[in-house]
Amino acid sequence: MNHKILLVAINAKYIHSNPAVYSLYAYAKEWQDDIEIVEYTINQKEEDILADIYRRKPEMIAFSCYIWNMRMVEELLSDIPQVLPDVDVWLGGPEVSFDAPKRLEAHACLTGIVVGEGEATFAELAGCYAKGCVTWERLAEIAGICLPGKNHRWEAFYTKQREMTDLNTIPFFYKEMGVEQFENRIIYYESSRGCPFRCSYCLSSIDKQVRLRSLDLVLSELQFFLEHQVKQVKFIDRTFNCNKEHAMAIWKYLLEHDNGVTNFHFEVAADIMTEEEFAIIQQMRPGLIQLEIGVQSTNGDTIAEIRRVMDLDRVQKNVEKVKAFCNTHQHLDLIAGLPYEDYETFQKSFNEVFAMRPDQLQLGFLKVLKGSYMEEMAEKYGICYHRQPPYEVVSTKWISYDEILKLKQIEEMVELFYNSGQFTATLAVVETGFETPFAMFSAMAEFYEKHDYYVHVPARNYRYSVMFEFVREYMPDSQEVVRQTLTYDLYLRENCKSRAEFALDLTPWKDEIRERTVDKKEHIDVFTYPVWEKSGEQIMHPLPEPAFARFCYDRRDPLTHNAAIVAH
Repeated sequence: MNHKILLVAINAKYIHSNPAVYSLYAYAKEWQDDIEIVEYTINQKEEDILADIYRRKPEMIAFSCYIWNMRMVEELLSDIPQVLPDVDVWLGGPEVSFDAPKRLEAHACLTGIVVGEGEATFAELAGCYAKGCVTWERLAEIAGICLPGKNHRWEAFYTKQREMTDLNTIPFFYKEMGVEQFENRIIYYESSRGCPFRCSYCLSSIDKQVRLRSLDLVLSELQFFLEHQVKQVKFIDRTFNCNKEHAMAIWKYLLEHDNGVTNFHFEVAADIMTEEEFAIIQQMRPGLIQLEIGVQSTNGDTIAEIRRVMDLDRVQKNVEKVKAFCNTHQHLDLIAGLPYEDYETFQKSFNEVFAMRPDQLQLGFLKVLKGSYMEEMAEKYGICYHRQPPYEVVSTKWISYDEILKLKQIEEMVELFYNSGQFTATLAVVETGFETPFAMFSAMAEFYEKHDYYVHVPARNYRYSVMFEFVREYMPDSQEVVRQTLTYDLYLRENCKSRAEFALDLTPWKDEIRERTVDKKEHIDVFTYPVWEKSGEQIMHPLPEPAFARFCYDRRDPLTHNAAIVAH
């Protein structure tokens, strides 16, 4: 059966899903027989997506548009009229809501653009197509869209503004459509819309009115996820804990109904967390929740200019407090390219956030989003940015393109050697050889470039050998202890069958290891340094006699997934 309406999502990766198109479908309940959802990824060939759309023979195609897929959508807009000349094409989503007239002028094939929240608007549009009553006059009666002018096409016509959606009226599509189809994909969930903060780089600041979904609905829907034992639920609320009562109720429910499997991801403002919230988090199973915290910068001038409200001292104290619970993964974000942030002050921001020892440190780059206050101020700030999505910064008054490129390389080093969690013991030692963490990652970036590793990227296990090469070149006096920290880090992750070339020769202890071996699924190694210590200075002092460590792969840390260690 060919459906009249095709809702198209083009995701960044297969593991992602697009909750917007499912929400549109669920809200347009009366017309679902005429609607079909298709999801692709940006990694597919445009010609393959075009062919698949063509075979479905829809009367109307609606694309969900974001910065990560807009280039591919525009490629399809160029080709669709050639193969489906009579099809109506609509766009919607944050990437097209703020410059709809320009989009209409650029693409003659477009019938219209849904502006802002789309559930109610799309439901009315779907009704028009399902009933076969699509005329310009009828479309002009639907709130929340932008149309080409009836007589003068490039004089865009906005219909009346759509009222904000009552979140309680949006159906819970995971239950209606079946959660099984999202197996092995990230489950996204929304319990609120809007944000009380006014950060100039973020579109959520435009909608300052925070709207909450009823807690009765939210808790019953979370129970659905728990009963189906989904692996992860990622809340897409912009600042989850901006309403304390709402956040507390959800966290308390998750604590009391934990299924031992599901992980819940929240984006929070760390500086507004309270003792009551900490008391709940402290009781949670390791891995029940994880927190993403947007610090963005520690430079006071930058924070003020981007209209961000943040108490950095409280952020630091609260991150440390949660870290001490040893049960919650924390992901801290920085943004390079913000106003008043130069290369030197960004180094300071990096070092100060790194000092909080997050489980992951995300070094991102400013994206000048359409409709944001940052876009209005771009000329004043001297921001040069890519004119195609994702509109990433190239340079500003304060930071050059050359410096941005250096930070790009450092970002990759942070991803490979810190965020991967594969080099915890080794980095503790390597860090002692540099004045600051930023200096350490900068040296790694220099080493990678010199040895052409950015082009010929080393395989995951070979990165341990690359790290050993780096230490021999930059910290030759530490290479003996690093032999052992790298061995420790390597076996924490997996029971490698072949011995790494940098590892100690275990021949002198062969008989003793055989006597100690109980299970072939485990690994026993020998260390002459206390590689399991957290302080690099401690690790570098030799043990009075060799120590045996058993790596137990059937018992892994719920946060890091590292093997359990039993000392002998």
